[in-house]
Amino acid sequence: MTTRPDADSTPGPALDALRRDIRLVTTLLGEALVRHEGRELLDLVERVRAHAKEHTLTELPGFDLETVTRLVRAFTAYFHLANTTEQVHRGRAMRAEQDAAGGWLQQALARIADAGVDAAELTAIMEDVAVRPVFTAHPTEVARRSTIDKLRRVASLLEEPDSPRRTRRLAEAVELLWLTDELRVEPPEPIDEARNVIYYLEGLSRAALPDVLEELRDRLAEHGVALPPAVSPLRFGSWVGGDRDGNPFVTPQTTRDVLVLQARHGIHTLRAAVDELRRDLSVSQAVSPVSPALAARTEELIAALPEVEPRYRRLNVQEPYRLFLTCVDVRLALTEQRVVAGTAPEPGRSYADDAELLSDLLLLHASVAEHQKGLVASGGVERLVRTVAATGLVLATLDVREHSAKHHVAVGALLDRLAGRAGELERPYGELSQPERLRVLSAELASARPLARAPLPLEGEAATTAGAFDAIRWAQDSLGRRVVESYIISMTHDADDVFAAVVLAREAGLVDLPSGVARLDFVPLLETVVELQQTERILTALLSDPSYRELVRLRGDVQEVMLGYSDSNKAGGIAASQWQIQLAQRRARDVARRFGVRLRFFHGRGGSVGRGGGPTYDAIMALPSGTVDGEVKITEQGEVISDKYALPQLARQNLELTLAATIEASVLHRTDRRTQEQGERWDALVDRFASAAHDRYRALVEADGLTQYFLTATPVDLLGALNVGSRPAKRPGGGGIEDLRAIPWVFGWTQSRQIVPGWFGVGSGLRAVVEQDPGAQDVLREMYDQWRFFRTFLGNVSMTLVKTDLEIAAAYVELAPEPLRGLLDVVREEFELTVSQVLAVTGDGALLDREPALRTTLEVRDNYLEPLHHLQTELLGRYRRGETGPGLQRALLLTINGIAAGMRNTG
Repeated sequence: MTTRPDADSTPGPALDALRRDIRLVTTLLGEALVRHEGRELLDLVERVRAHAKEHTLTELPGFDLETVTRLVRAFTAYFHLANTTEQVHRGRAMRAEQDAAGGWLQQALARIADAGVDAAELTAIMEDVAVRPVFTAHPTEVARRSTIDKLRRVASLLEEPDSPRRTRRLAEAVELLWLTDELRVEPPEPIDEARNVIYYLEGLSRAALPDVLEELRDRLAEHGVALPPAVSPLRFGSWVGGDRDGNPFVTPQTTRDVLVLQARHGIHTLRAAVDELRRDLSVSQAVSPVSPALAARTEELIAALPEVEPRYRRLNVQEPYRLFLTCVDVRLALTEQRVVAGTAPEPGRSYADDAELLSDLLLLHASVAEHQKGLVASGGVERLVRTVAATGLVLATLDVREHSAKHHVAVGALLDRLAGRAGELERPYGELSQPERLRVLSAELASARPLARAPLPLEGEAATTAGAFDAIRWAQDSLGRRVVESYIISMTHDADDVFAAVVLAREAGLVDLPSGVARLDFVPLLETVVELQQTERILTALLSDPSYRELVRLRGDVQEVMLGYSDSNKAGGIAASQWQIQLAQRRARDVARRFGVRLRFFHGRGGSVGRGGGPTYDAIMALPSGTVDGEVKITEQGEVISDKYALPQLARQNLELTLAATIEASVLHRTDRRTQEQGERWDALVDRFASAAHDRYRALVEADGLTQYFLTATPVDLLGALNVGSRPAKRPGGGGIEDLRAIPWVFGWTQSRQIVPGWFGVGSGLRAVVEQDPGAQDVLREMYDQWRFFRTFLGNVSMTLVKTDLEIAAAYVELAPEPLRGLLDVVREEFELTVSQVLAVTGDGALLDREPALRTTLEVRDNYLEPLHHLQTELLGRYRRGETGPGLQRALLLTINGIAAGMRNTG
């Protein structure tokens, strides 16, 4: 099974090398097919490919389900191997680019220096830099971890020099890939999703994370800036086990279980690092001394730790660092034991939190720096210190999220119990208007009283909602304050939605304003176009409240705000969504400045363009001026996690790139790069563009029969059967599109190659502004050339347009009822308009003209995707006509897997 490879961004010898490697792995795949399935399957694969190239797939005879299944698996395996090979060569190309031009951090810091920023100013800015990729369990990764493991093995072998031994091991890995089932037997539980995220976090913590922090230290030093060992501008976050919104399987006990699991793996990772350092740090007192403080601390620890074996005391009597690190290792082991057992920390024995561990390691670092000097101190010792500062005991900080309505139910149940007493509610809480709720909750925050004694007298969902705060209290008491730092309120409509969550946190002892206690950040999630437009009003209401403002002061005068890219896109289309998110950040920035508060924006981006995805560096650099104030949180979801972090080289590159972009944007993009006149003119134009695009998108979504069209002309109804996530695909509701989550919305359109969420309405919006003012065409070109936001937006739209294939989509639409098939004409008309309008702005002759390698990659993939789409529509037809049986569903699900692999995203 051989083919011309997907193109690489690097021409010449590098491209030839990519082609050779793809030819190698796909040839090995073909040999595996022959060994296990017979020559007939390989011949059939080649025949189907030939028909695809000639666009004559409809001339093929019908195949039985067993043959279809084997065909689909063969094409899917090709995509997996091609993707992995591309990743390997992408890493090589990035290394070559860095060798020639310097690393991402080196380049960013050079631009900062060229702008005249001195060491003192850069030092001050670095104190606030905090980048946090947040791993979620959003169900868009269809590949099993067993599959990903095999592909990582292939990638590792491709990095080795060519040899017969390497070829044999590659053949083994490819064969095992073929023998591994691509489908999950049952949906993962939250604890399974946690194990998957931990799989990545462990690998990052061992290599890419400390590598990038070390690189940052060295590059900053070149500019006269020191990065203290205990300061970590890069940390990880997770939602797995904390994201309760719409997932009934994430309970307070789940949150505890996941954090215990994270702690066990985090401690194991740290113990391995401690053991490695212990082997290396064989400093003998007979040769070089240690500090009195470290010697005293070692004696103190040994006295409290009978678990330290006597042989270590004998063997390491002249090697105090080794003895000290043995004590640290024992303390970590005791910490794991007490976390699993659920017991309280024992002073001097187990660590109460990562701060205690860091204190011990900083004592070690100080002794080494003083007596063995900088070279030794800046090596493995500092690497361990920085790892602990970044990961803590649990690898990643857990965010907790819940829907705003749930907090009102719980708070209402508590307040309604007090009804009839003087000064209490005169009618049920649920009957209050929003302004009335706001007044009641504001008054409640200003009081010091508890609403009830623990345990709270709540039942059902209200008890579960309140129980999440008890789980957070337990987690912070057991593992330290930074184990959970942010509580996110989904569907925040107004300040009362946040206040209700704060009241519940107060009942759990997480907030006590009179005593100066505020152990959580409360994060409004603005996720629809309407809420994004109300950003200024919502934040003003929050920060105007004296009690809430005091809470923010206690949290360091930082207010986190989360922006929802997916739901705003689904509701209003990509143009309105992206523009309103841009405006919301500006409004929030201005409100924060009025109140003397720093903002931390949390960008809830998905993997696909229709859910806010796209290149991370471009996305950060395109954010409004003054909004990247050192801090950035970005969700990493589904297939994006494996694409960016599965291979060590790419993991390091992606982390460094995100960190470099954040630093550069924080320093060089504090004020608008546009002139005032440009800003006013361009903003007014984009307002009109986004409004017209929104209207066109809403006209499609609200068109008669669109719901049935979507459900019948896409395979969206099969997403749940893929078993890719624990969360239901729909929110509780009436079952229509409005209740469908953003992921299945994008999934359905993507699998059927219509990809409406990634571009629909853009052409109408662009045409509208030019029709209103013919001179607007020149302004649009000016914006494309000079405004990174607009250029990045159109670049992402262009990539999605190239992936759209309405000829393939037509086969899916044949499955829809006859009266609804005309909706494809609406989609086609807007598609053709969007392509022509985008090209009119960019001045290019074809989409992605400026990225020919990417365009070629996508075109080559279509030769392999077209057979999968053909088979999927044939199978969907049988499925929709009522044919049943596990074989049919299995074959269908395999086509979904294959198309997702070929498109490089699911939803």
